Amino acid sequence: MTIKSASSIINPGKVYQYTDNGEPMRGGMKDVYFSPDKSYVVAFYRDKQDFNSRERLTKIVTQYYDSFFNREGGDYYKNIYSWPTDIVQQDQKIGLIVPTYNKNFFFKKGYVANDGIRGKEKQGLWFASAKFRNKQFSLRLDESELGNWLSYFQITVKIARGVKRLHAAGLAHSDLSYKNVLIDPVSKDATIIDIDGLVVPGLYPPDVIGTADFIAPEVLATKHLPLRDPLRKHANRLTDLHALAVMIYMYLLYRHPLKGGKVNALDTEMDDLLSMGEKALFVENPSDVSNRPKIDQISKWSLPWGDTTKLPYTITGPYLKTLFDQAFIKGLHHPDQRPNADMWEQALLKTTDLMEPCSNVNCEQKWFVFDNSTSPKCPFCGTHIKGTVPMLDLYYEFKTDIWKPENHRLMVYSNQYLFQWHVNRHTHRNEKLSAEQKIPVGYFTFHNQKWMFVNQTLASLKDLEENKQIPLGSMVELTDGKKLLLSKEDGGRVVVVTITNK
Repeated sequence: MTIKSASSIINPGKVYQYTDNGEPMRGGMKDVYFSPDKSYVVAFYRDKQDFNSRERLTKIVTQYYDSFFNREGGDYYKNIYSWPTDIVQQDQKIGLIVPTYNKNFFFKKGYVANDGIRGKEKQGLWFASAKFRNKQFSLRLDESELGNWLSYFQITVKIARGVKRLHAAGLAHSDLSYKNVLIDPVSKDATIIDIDGLVVPGLYPPDVIGTADFIAPEVLATKHLPLRDPLRKHANRLTDLHALAVMIYMYLLYRHPLKGGKVNALDTEMDDLLSMGEKALFVENPSDVSNRPKIDQISKWSLPWGDTTKLPYTITGPYLKTLFDQAFIKGLHHPDQRPNADMWEQALLKTTDLMEPCSNVNCEQKWFVFDNSTSPKCPFCGTHIKGTVPMLDLYYEFKTDIWKPENHRLMVYSNQYLFQWHVNRHTHRNEKLSAEQKIPVGYFTFHNQKWMFVNQTLASLKDLEENKQIPLGSMVELTDGKKLLLSKEDGGRVVVVTITNK
């Protein structure tokens, strides 16, 4: 093993060391070497980089780096992206300095049967595919690596935020896929990698068309055209949005939204090109069922809780169902109608407020989205909720003393918390939350066969039914029809309680 050095192009005199054992890790375009202390990697491009590429890389490690991280809230995004920090040169080779991924993005155990992927990066493919969860599959993942269903909602929130921030800066990733997003369901963490391919419309074109399964239909449908043909579609912000929707669908449902049973050509390669491109059709399109999976496909999708095709996308709840329709029906062939990253973030967050823990200790997924039925049950194991379930519908003051519903509901379970973003509509649940805003304002408990809310910090909490204040440290019973004013401050909400499964 040899210690070698590479000199910074951006910072004259700065030198980076790396270890070379003659067998670097090989990515799609780069050879990767660890630093001696493994705090960073040096990734050398195998091909010569032209002037435009070098200019783009320079902006990524300087101007864009500063705009993302050297400002308020920048530390949050350092965890969301694996962002290169410098450019180096050795002889004729150009490379990037990239901080090493956190340890949680490498498999601790990996497969149950062997250690074939132990220590490897946690690419999303292992978590978005049903077969790696199937107990009859020899290469299934160890349960300690899988997390639970709620984990994937929390992970996709972070991915959506990362995409939202890129798009807000006028950038596009161009190759969002489960290869270029590492996730850890245990810590509920995600990081977007391969930042060096960022697209700046009109300035830096994309280097690639994307990764199979995530390439937008319009890109595949026009890829036969010459590169500079004005009708050819290239990776951009809208193709990112298709990839984001596919990723969210796969992480939550473990199947691809376009890979069904419809045959569009006898030639396998042409069939795949048409089925994912010009003829793409949502497998759960309610008005066209021709792309539903065939019987021989179902075995591939078998999971511990049965055939995944029997669990419709509606189990993800009303907010995500609406966005999946928009992404895979309206926006599938009309890119400008695709939901943006902020819409996905908000829908995912609101859906987590609809989630209930499954009471079956052996349930594989542990959580499910309340389906608003009179006899709710977990779709994964079939266990019904026992007893009563309080729901809080959030209202805001439209005009003085005129309150309107916000289309936002909070399901209650024992030891569920209430937060400032529930209390006041001017507090937004995003990456800008202060430490104080992340502290619960109260919690719910089932006490003496009654559902109670314990007020910890709400100074003006009021029971509107009985017209009385609820002092700090005291409890108020949640009964059907109860109305609580959470805060009298501007933006303060009223919640109306509904008790279901009575």
